[in-house]
Amino acid sequence: MAFSPVAVGSEPSPEPGGSGSPGEEADGERELLPRLGERLVPGNRLKEVVDASLASLCLGPLAGPQRLGTLVDCLVLNYRLRQGLGWSRDRGSAAEGGGAAEGPLRCCGCGRFLSEPVTVPCGHTYCRRCLRRELRARCRRCRDWLLPAGGTSTAGAPLRTSVVLNQLVEKWFPGECQRARMGSRLEELLAQGRFREAVGAASQALRADSSDLMLRIYRAESYVGLQEYKTAIEDLNFVISKMPNWPEVYFRKGKVLQDSGFVGDALQLFLQCLALDEDFLPAKLEVERTLCDVLSPEKLGESLKESAWNSPHIRNKPFILDSEVTESYCNLQLCPEQSLGGSVVLEPVSGSLNRAQSAHALNSTKDLAKEDGLKRVSSEPLLSGQEKGVLLKRKLSFSEQDTVVCEDGRNKHKKQGGKHTRDMTLAFGTIPGDLIDVSDFECSLCMRLFFEPVTTPCGHTFCKGCLQRCLDHAPQCPLCKESLKEYLASRKYSITELLEELIMKYLSDELYERKRIHAEETAEHSNLTKNVPMFVCTMAYPTVPCPLHVFEPRYRLMIRRSMETGTKQFGMCISDSQNGFADYGCMLQIRNVHFLPDGRSVVDTVGGKRFRVLRRGMKDGYCTADIEYLEDVKVADEEELKKLRELHNFVYNQACSWFQNLRNKFRTQILQHFGPMPDREENIQAMPNGPAWCWWLLAVLPVDPRYQLSVLSMMSLKDRLIKIQHILTYFSRDQSK
Repeated sequence: MAFSPVAVGSEPSPEPGGSGSPGEEADGERELLPRLGERLVPGNRLKEVVDASLASLCLGPLAGPQRLGTLVDCLVLNYRLRQGLGWSRDRGSAAEGGGAAEGPLRCCGCGRFLSEPVTVPCGHTYCRRCLRRELRARCRRCRDWLLPAGGTSTAGAPLRTSVVLNQLVEKWFPGECQRARMGSRLEELLAQGRFREAVGAASQALRADSSDLMLRIYRAESYVGLQEYKTAIEDLNFVISKMPNWPEVYFRKGKVLQDSGFVGDALQLFLQCLALDEDFLPAKLEVERTLCDVLSPEKLGESLKESAWNSPHIRNKPFILDSEVTESYCNLQLCPEQSLGGSVVLEPVSGSLNRAQSAHALNSTKDLAKEDGLKRVSSEPLLSGQEKGVLLKRKLSFSEQDTVVCEDGRNKHKKQGGKHTRDMTLAFGTIPGDLIDVSDFECSLCMRLFFEPVTTPCGHTFCKGCLQRCLDHAPQCPLCKESLKEYLASRKYSITELLEELIMKYLSDELYERKRIHAEETAEHSNLTKNVPMFVCTMAYPTVPCPLHVFEPRYRLMIRRSMETGTKQFGMCISDSQNGFADYGCMLQIRNVHFLPDGRSVVDTVGGKRFRVLRRGMKDGYCTADIEYLEDVKVADEEELKKLRELHNFVYNQACSWFQNLRNKFRTQILQHFGPMPDREENIQAMPNGPAWCWWLLAVLPVDPRYQLSVLSMMSLKDRLIKIQHILTYFSRDQSK
C-alpha cells in the first residue's frame, strides 16, 4: 500500500506584513501539524501522520500524551486494515462471536453476564465492574459520557445498581449472581494487596467451575501482583483462546508485558485491544503515554530530527512497518498460542521499544529466561551496542519492503473462534418462562406496566411521565428521597433500553394494552374543543406575544402535555371569583420553551383564536373547558363596509397619534415587550379576528381587564373600533393636559 507524500517539512512562507519571533512561529507550526494529522486519518495516510508528528517533534517537545491522539487513531486504523478487520464502528458487545454471554442480560461493555447492573445516563446498562474500573469513558453503543462528571466516578456521582434490573437478575439467574459476587470478593482482595489470598480464592473457585473466564482474569492480576508473570500470561492466553474478541484480555496481557519491561510488545497488544474496541480508554492512554515517552526528543536524539526527517530517501518512500514489526504483528494476531509458543525470551530495553534476543544470546541468559518465564512475542535479530541508539529510528522510518499480513494466523483464529463460540453458550441465554411475572415490571407510582421506563441516578426506575410529574413538585426521588437536582437540570430522561427490550420480548401482549391506553390518553389531551387545558392568569389577545413564567407543578404538567401531544396550544383566561375563570379567553400557541435548572420554564407564546367557555372541568390539578371558537361577523353591504373602512382608518390614525405622543420611556418599554405596532391592513375583514393592530393596542392600553374582556368577546369589528375610539379619546384628553 503506497501513500502520497505531503510537504509537511517545507518552510512556511510568511504572511504579508506579518511579524513575530521565531519562537511564536514554531508554536504556530506545532499547533498546525496535529490539525493536519487529523485531516489525514480518514484516508489511512499513516506516513503523512507520522511525518506530521515527527515534524512537531523537531519544533519542540510535546505538551503531553494527548498531543498524540491523532497518531494513535491512525495507528489503530492501519492495524485494523492490515489485520483485515476493516473500520466498522460496531457498538455491539465487546465479545461478540467469542464466547460472550447470549441473551439480553449481558453487559454493553464486556459482553458478559450483567451482574450488578448499572444504567448510565444514556439509557444503556453496564455491569458495575466495567464502570468501577473505568474501562471506558464513553458508551460503546451511543458514545455518550457514561458518568455525569466527565465520565469518571466521583463521590458526587456514585455507581448505583438499578434496583429493578438487579431484582430480575437475582431472581432469574441466582447461580450467575453468586459467581459475580465471588468476583467482587476477589476485587476487594486485589485492592487490599492480598494477592496470595486472591490466588488461592480464585483457584478454589476455578476448581468448582473451570468455565468462569473472569476468575482467570482475577487470578492473572493476582499473579502480576506477586510478580509471577509467566503464570499470569498462561491464564490470559487461556482466556484469549476462549474469547479472542474480548478487548480487555489483550489490555491485561499488555499490562503484564509492560510491567515486565517489554514496552514494544505491550504496545502492540494495546493496539490489538483498540482494534477490537477503539474506545477502550485505558489502552488508548497507555499507547499515548508510550509514544510520548519513546518519541520525546531526549530519547530520539538529534539523529532522528536530522536524518529521519530531512533525508530525501525517507521523504519520498511510502511508510510501512519494518520486517521485525511485521513479524511481531503476525505473531500478535488473534492466535495467542502461535505468538507465545516459542522459546525465545525478550530483553527489555529501557526508554525504547524492546527487542528479542538471538539464539546465541539466549544461551548466555538461560537463567534469566527461567526466572522471568516470559515467552516469545516478537522475533528480531540481536542488535549491536552501536545499533541500540537508533533502534526506534529504524522502527519509525520508511522501508522499501511492504508488510505482509499473516493470513495463516488469521484463518487459524477464525476457525478457533467459531469452535469456542459453540462450546461457550452460557446458561443464562434463555430466561425461564415460569419466572416471568408482570408485577416485576410495574411502576411504583402508577402501579401499571412500565411505559418508557427511565432510571434515576439513585437506581430507581419509573415511567417517564410519572417521574416528570413527581419532579414537578420536588427535585428528589419519589422512593428514596435522594436529591435529583442535577438530573432534573440535565432534562435527559433517557429510556432504559434493556428494560424496554425485556418488556417487548416477554410481555408483548401487556405492552400492547399499555400502549393502547396511553394512545387514548394522548388523544384526549390533543382535543382542542373538549377538555381544553386552561391557564388561568392574564389577558391574552390574537397575534400578540404573551411570555409566561411557569413554576406551578400543575402548569408544568399542562405545558409538557401540550408539547408532547404536538398541539402546542392551551387556553388563557383571567380569573373569576364565581366560576373560577372567565367566560371568554384566547388560545395561546407555544413557540418556544426554555427550561430552567430547577424545573421552572419560560414559555414564549403568541395569541391565536378567541373562544367562549361552554363547560368547565378539572384535570390533574389544572382547569379544563369545553369551548367554541369566535369569529367576527363579516359585513356584506357595500355602504356599511365603506363606513366601516372610514371608521377603521380614523381610529388607526388616532392610535398612532396617541402612541407617538407617549413619553420615550413608556414607548421604549412597550416596544421591548410587545414589539412595534402592526401596519394597517387593506382588507380589514380578511382575518377571522379582525385587524391585528386592534389587539396590539388593547394589550398596551392601561385598561381594566374586565373592560378588555368585553372587547375580546365582541364579534363585531365596528363595535370593537368604537370601544377603542372611546378609550383613545379618554387617554388623549389626559395627554393634552
